[in-house]
Amino acid sequence: MSESDDTRDPGNAERTTVRSNLDLPPDAAAPLLGAADENLVALERVLDADIHVRGNSVTLTGTSADVALAERVIGELVTLVGRGQRVTPDTVRRTSGMLTQGLSDSPADVLSLDILSRRGKTIRPKTLNQKRYVDAIDANTIVFGIGPAGTGKTYLAMAKAVQALQTKQVTRIILTRPAVEAGERLGFLPGTLHEKIDPYLRPLHDALHDMMDPESIPKLMQAGVIEVAPLAYMRGRTLNDAFIILDEAQNTTAEQMKMFLTRLGFGSKIVVTGDVTQVDLPGDARSGLRAATEILDDIDGIHFALLDSSDVVRHKLVSDIVDAYGRYEAERSSDVGIGNRAQRRGTGHRVQRR
Repeated sequence: MSESDDTRDPGNAERTTVRSNLDLPPDAAAPLLGAADENLVALERVLDADIHVRGNSVTLTGTSADVALAERVIGELVTLVGRGQRVTPDTVRRTSGMLTQGLSDSPADVLSLDILSRRGKTIRPKTLNQKRYVDAIDANTIVFGIGPAGTGKTYLAMAKAVQALQTKQVTRIILTRPAVEAGERLGFLPGTLHEKIDPYLRPLHDALHDMMDPESIPKLMQAGVIEVAPLAYMRGRTLNDAFIILDEAQNTTAEQMKMFLTRLGFGSKIVVTGDVTQVDLPGDARSGLRAATEILDDIDGIHFALLDSSDVVRHKLVSDIVDAYGRYEAERSSDVGIGNRAQRRGTGHRVQRR
């Protein structure tokens, strides 16, 4: 399938030029290359091997390592095409990125995991960490999804909630957020209490409309099957047979977080999402999300899923912005002698404590 030329760099024995020929399945070539060869252009940008396509034949030329990576990327993309998935330049970039990290998981398995489908649109994870997050929701009773803006932590949790409702794993969905941003200014907003709070719950409503028939949502809310409410409304309740999502959890206090988690009833699942770098609590109040990462880290049935800038699925600039702010905060902490405990502890599936 591949052949090696004898063009070896005398100064570097590792620079042997290798040529590999791949024959694509007849029905895979066009979807793989994309409209106007947009996927081929993306492949040429992310891979160091030279790529030449003639009909269904692909010739790869470069170092052994570069050609091997190109073979794996194209192989994964062919698998996605074979599973009926649409390959886009973003798919190419994400597939290459996962393989470049040296991860053992198959990008095709990550990118073809369907969570929810509606009107031709399918919701699925787009990164390995997102897939691990989704898998953790299936395997655990309480999951914390912690990461910066744009990593899909709330959207994927919502998709899992709707899936659980549709498959009758739960009988209702409860979505809640703290209305911290309003604070004492809540009274200055016009309208009733519901109208005052609605802007802070609007992102949850928007996600629901992406995943369900908009006409059915008011009926389900009226029947109590779907409830969208501020965190204060959770006090004193026991929530059975429910999929419960607490969004923007970094803006809870430690007392509020304890109150919320102890609402858990039989047959229920909780997903808590938040970004510990964007705490809006007034004064010196400590984030309940940060406290939970330290208090609950080693309890069976509770999982902390960490997402980072590489999991951002919005515009690429969002990932760059997240990284830039991360560097700034790290330098600022270093300047004042605080240090960054999360960096010293390293990364992994366990929570990074701050």
